[in-house]
Amino acid sequence: MKKIAILGSTGSIGTQTLQIARENKDIEVVALAAGRNTKLMEQQIREFHPQLVCMWEEEAGKILRNAVKDTDTKVVTGMEGLIEIATMPQAEILVTAIVGMIGIRPTIAAIESKKDIALANKETLVTAGHIIMPLAKKMGVSILPVDSEHSAIFQSLQGQDRGGLEKILLTASGGPFRGKKREELEHMTVEDALKHPNWSMGRKITIDSASLVNKGLEVMEAKWLFDVELSQIQVVIQPQSIIHSMVQYRDGAVIAQLGIPDMKLPIQYALYYPERRPMKEERIDFFKLGQITFEEPDSDTFEGLKLAYRAAETGGSMPTVFNAANERAVALFLEKKIRFLQIYELIEAAMEHHHMIENPTVEQILAAEQESYEFIENRI
Repeated sequence: MKKIAILGSTGSIGTQTLQIARENKDIEVVALAAGRNTKLMEQQIREFHPQLVCMWEEEAGKILRNAVKDTDTKVVTGMEGLIEIATMPQAEILVTAIVGMIGIRPTIAAIESKKDIALANKETLVTAGHIIMPLAKKMGVSILPVDSEHSAIFQSLQGQDRGGLEKILLTASGGPFRGKKREELEHMTVEDALKHPNWSMGRKITIDSASLVNKGLEVMEAKWLFDVELSQIQVVIQPQSIIHSMVQYRDGAVIAQLGIPDMKLPIQYALYYPERRPMKEERIDFFKLGQITFEEPDSDTFEGLKLAYRAAETGGSMPTVFNAANERAVALFLEKKIRFLQIYELIEAAMEHHHMIENPTVEQILAAEQESYEFIENRI
């Protein structure tokens, strides 16, 4: 029996992870965590009977405790609660599907407790990769990528000599605004940005896909996950979202992982690695598909990618500022307080305002995050 804990169980990745647990009878869900969705969390408790549950918000914790007082599940709250889940002896794998930088401390705590990490929280490596990856190596812990692109790269590296790697080809769908120019983006609404052509995701990541910020974050994550230089990561637009990413080797060979746009495959691969379990999901019909096409990303229009490379090249605390500024800007866009293109303007302004710290501690990372939030609030 494989015992797992899930941070972010009520979100897109979390609910799909639970679907995999539902379909595979040898996964025991020992702990769950979420933000404020007490209704869905109660349903998950009654179905999966976890020993421990954490709600990020204190009020949500009070509501949930009362709702499940007839069960044996212990309900905790806040960062202390997340760390209690991350370090509980009963869990073998921690699925980090929580959104934002609140995932850093629990991930570090889990690694120190020698738990493998099924990583879906890209902010952890974007902002603290210099802390996370050496610690995982020291503790003998596996970081198993759950993002479809990073899972594809991970799968394409299996059985290969890592010294032969020349380039990572990180694919992107191009999002709902692919092909549009800057003057067209001026008029794009929240509703327009949430219409992703291929993937069903949460609101924040869907906006990040529209701006190509998400691809920039994935570039930073890939740098740490696969120990490569930024110059070895090339973003390729693949509009059908059939090729999830590729690895090019020194002899010119390119190995790719293909599949339908479905997150359950990379989640299940991370949970059972290196075993491949059967899945009931739809298969690619290449005759119906007809063609797979490629385009070069338009970094001049979609500045999220260009700004991400700039932040990554600067290094230190700058990726934290990029990520935090984007988080706040996207929240403002979703609240219809700013226009789409102002997301880029706010990120760039926050980066220019920041005094970079070379090798930040966790405390300095979180301080840079708060500084970026405050800078944007004051600017707006």
